[in-house]
Amino acid sequence: MIDDQTVNAFDAAAGCGARLRQAREAAGLSLEAVGKDLRMPVQVVKSLEAEQWDRLGAPVFVRGQLRSYARLLKIDLGDALEQAHIGPVVPPQLVSHTHTPRARRIAESLGRRALYVGITAVLAVPVWFATRGHFDTGSSTPNTASLDVIPAAVPVTGGDQPATPAAAAPAAAAPASQPSAPYLASLTPVPRPAASAATPAATGGTLSLQFKGDSWVDISGPDGATVEKALIKSGESRSFSPGQVARMVLGNASAVEVQQGGAIVDLSPYQRANVARFTVSSDGSVAPVSH
Repeated sequence: MIDDQTVNAFDAAAGCGARLRQAREAAGLSLEAVGKDLRMPVQVVKSLEAEQWDRLGAPVFVRGQLRSYARLLKIDLGDALEQAHIGPVVPPQLVSHTHTPRARRIAESLGRRALYVGITAVLAVPVWFATRGHFDTGSSTPNTASLDVIPAAVPVTGGDQPATPAAAAPAAAAPASQPSAPYLASLTPVPRPAASAATPAATGGTLSLQFKGDSWVDISGPDGATVEKALIKSGESRSFSPGQVARMVLGNASAVEVQQGGAIVDLSPYQRANVARFTVSSDGSVAPVSH
């Protein structure tokens, strides 16, 4: 007859698989019932009881399955689990199966940047062309200038020297920096003071102009042809006989002395913004411009 001490010694000597099988049979459980409770295939349960560790995969999984089986049967494997030749638990090593050379990484980076630049160009260039025409149209609009301002491109005449573009504008001239766009004369009528008893029209005679400062002039004949249109320098003079001129526009009028028949003509009735406009009759008399 085998006593309890002999049974305990046998249990201590038995391995993990044998102890699990004995506990299962003592509990009256079949392999299928254990596999269902542990959600393991029956073949795995048989391999655990037969201690066929090499058929169960990595040691870490085998130890886990043994502990789960022991908890189900409410037994403690104790030292048997430590003495079992399952193998040490080694953390898995991460092995890179792919390696990208440095040159390839650089090429891929440059390729991505080139793709980004290309996409940006495809999106930006059409927008630039679409807006370019609008800006060009807006910048080519001609400027409008009043005839009260002396253009910088008016030729300067005087003496025996040929006409040359003006180097500087007079006091009533526009600023030195002129836009390149063409000027269009404003057609807005400028009111003229009517001749009154206090400022009668000058009597006939030779009409002479004495320039005490640079002045821009536009002098037309009776047929509408231009007699002289230029920037006349300070110190010069002009003289016209009756019937030679029909209309005059004098810029910087305050610097021009007009005499008719030896008498000084008051330009204030014909002057606006330092620009004088008046007509000259066939007998040489001066009168305001009629509208």
